[in-house]
Amino acid sequence: MRVLLAEDDDLTRQGLAEVLEEEGYEVVQAANGAAALDCFAAQRPDFVCLDIMMPGRNGYDVCRAIRDADPDIPIIFISAKSEEIDKVVGFEIGADDFIVKPFGVREVVARIRAVTRRCLAASPAPRKGTFEIADLTVNPSELRATRGETTIELSLRDVSILNLLSRNVGKVLDRNTIFNHCWGEDYFPNSRTLDQHISQLRKRVELDPKSPRIIRTVHGAGYRYEG
Repeated sequence: MRVLLAEDDDLTRQGLAEVLEEEGYEVVQAANGAAALDCFAAQRPDFVCLDIMMPGRNGYDVCRAIRDADPDIPIIFISAKSEEIDKVVGFEIGADDFIVKPFGVREVVARIRAVTRRCLAASPAPRKGTFEIADLTVNPSELRATRGETTIELSLRDVSILNLLSRNVGKVLDRNTIFNHCWGEDYFPNSRTLDQHISQLRKRVELDPKSPRIIRTVHGAGYRYEG
């Protein structure tokens, strides 16, 4: 899923891009309003994150232009402008959400996932159905897994990893295979990145992360789900 991120502050933009990429999104970056509109026309993102105070065309102008081109695409404002009137204007011109700086990473992730669920629910493309892996039922369109009465929140990348494992029961998946399927072939592999992500995913989906049933390490080779 592709996200257009328009933010003129380099550090904020890079930080948000890292958060989104870790979640599993393809991020298209723009440093000002004019560049954002160019990227929107060329890249056709699935949703848009906009700062308001940008040089040239501000976020409000960009939002209006995008809404004229696509009345349905989700738009999130991420801005230091925190007065009630700023939010009211944002919602009146078509924003779906408004996040105030400074923000917490968990807040951004939760709101991005909420927008993603709406995108997946509204997509005309055939949606992937639920699948089972061990005692989990994974629902990709909701970015969630359930175990009995327990609900586990997942990212796009988490779902991709679990789906890949479930389709290769008993097979050892090396790091390159996992990177190619779940990060993309253009991603430069880093074993530490994968190991850290698997470690965090285990904490959420395994009953005992120290003795995993779903994502088992095969030392020197990769990971395996034994079924």
